[in-house]
This record gives sequence, structure tokens and C-alpha cells, in this order.
Amino acid sequence: MKATIWHNPNCGTSRNTLAILEERDGVDLTVVRYLENPPSRDKLAQLYRDAGMAPREGLRLMGTDAEERGLSQADDDTVLDAMMADPILINRPLVETEKGVRLCRPKERVEEIL
Repeated sequence: MKATIWHNPNCGTSRNTLAILEERDGVDLTVVRYLENPPSRDKLAQLYRDAGMAPREGLRLMGTDAEERGLSQADDDTVLDAMMADPILINRPLVETEKGVRLCRPKERVEEIL
């Protein structure tokens, strides 16, 4: 099974989710450090669509100015534009497999798509 994780090594939840993926037999894993290599706008929109969530549900609020900027109430295009300009606004970790996409908060959500 192929899996891609959009990962921030400074995040404990992201590290713990990555560990689950690394320990799983048969997982062909791609790790993308999204702060250095953010997904394209189209890819990010597809990830949220496949996860069944609006982009604002994937917005990182803690440690960002997203609330002050009104992004938690903004439309999808505005949120995606903000995420492209400042990838720290993308909550993590996002994991994609052929079974789907999950924002793995808590880390155990990754099991749903393995």
C-alpha cells in the first residue's frame, strides 16, 4: 500500500502518525515536509475533498493568526489562498492512501485508511 504523509517533524502528533506508518508492514511511504514543499493548491483542495472536509476544517488555529484574520469563517478559496501563502496554516498530519485521506488528529485516525 502506498501512503503519503504531509509531515511537520516539529509536531508530536505528526511524528507519532509517521511512526505508525513506518511500523506498518507493506506500506510504501512518502514523507513530504509540507513547510518546505507545500502541496499545490489543487492538490490541497483534492486532499480536503477526499477527506470529506472543508479547507477551513483543515486550518491550523493554534499558534497561528488564522482566527485574527477571520480564516475560520472564510470561504474555501480564501482559506486555500492563505494556506498557499503561509503553509503553517495547514493542520497536520494529512495522510493519503488508496483508501482515502485523513487529517490524523488524533494519530489513530490513520488506521481508518490503512
